[in-house]
Amino acid sequence: MMEQSDTYLEKYDHAKNLARFYHLSIMPNLFGEWTLCRQWGRIGHAGQSRLDLFANQQEAQNAFDALRRAKLKRNYTLT
Repeated sequence: MMEQSDTYLEKYDHAKNLARFYHLSIMPNLFGEWTLCRQWGRIGHAGQSRLDLFANQQEAQNAFDALRRAKLKRNYTLT
């Protein structure tokens, strides 16, 4: 069972006029694989996205957890 499959993070630094978001989600696809969907960019703009495919749910969850930890270390906060 998955621990967490959706996270939205934000980062602000008003002195640098910085307002960023990072969204992570895990979902199954039609071919039996698991997809880690990432979206990031400036708040209020469309930003960029990337899809990473994994053979099983556990691999996708491990990648999700690693990215989430990395963003939290870079001063992103959960919203």
